[in-house]
Amino acid sequence: MKLTYFGHSAFRIESGSSVILIDPFLTGNPHFDGDLEAAAKGLTHIVLSHGHGDHVGDTVDLAKRHGASVVATFELAQWLKGKGVEKIEPGNTGGTIKFGDFSVTLTQAFHSSAAIDDNGETTYLGMPNGLVFHFSEGPSVYHMGDTDIFGDMALIEELHHPEIGLVPIGDRFTMGAAVAALACRRYFNFKTVIPIHWGTIPALDSDPQPFVDAMEGDGNRVLLPKMNVPFEV
Repeated sequence: MKLTYFGHSAFRIESGSSVILIDPFLTGNPHFDGDLEAAAKGLTHIVLSHGHGDHVGDTVDLAKRHGASVVATFELAQWLKGKGVEKIEPGNTGGTIKFGDFSVTLTQAFHSSAAIDDNGETTYLGMPNGLVFHFSEGPSVYHMGDTDIFGDMALIEELHHPEIGLVPIGDRFTMGAAVAALACRRYFNFKTVIPIHWGTIPALDSDPQPFVDAMEGDGNRVLLPKMNVPFEV
């Protein structure tokens, strides 16, 4: 299975016949190399954690051009349908959506979810989610979305046993490095941890090293992949 990290919370996962983009904030992402066609080559699915613009990103354009199915919580999926996305797969917290090569379960996340137009008008887009992926070929992945730590992370570990954790560390809008490390050490048995949601806007912490340090004896499990370059897991 191949992963590519584009910065912020955006990933590409290739497993079997599926090519998945998670939270494809590419245009305007300072860590993205700008090759949108390469990032979306063979795209079959887009999976969204919530409706903020830095996570929905290029979803509408990519879904239309590639005919990709978009997985999102119910309100967000309906909003995308109104934007012209034809293939939506709505779900909600606790639900699992199954495809040929993989399934994705929408978990709890402590955040918010809305679209804000040019006039400052806000559209509520349902609950934010974390995303647990199980693949027929490859390790399980928990993309936490945007969230703080919460005690029911223990249930996510108990129910899903995710092997790879994609963990927000940037502070201000999510948990920061120390709390994110506590979440990983207290609640999960990840084989690999990739810190996300850092360094893309001035308000976010710009250095993942404090997270590595806060992982203490588990720091060797932290992977800081080169952005925009595929890697095997």
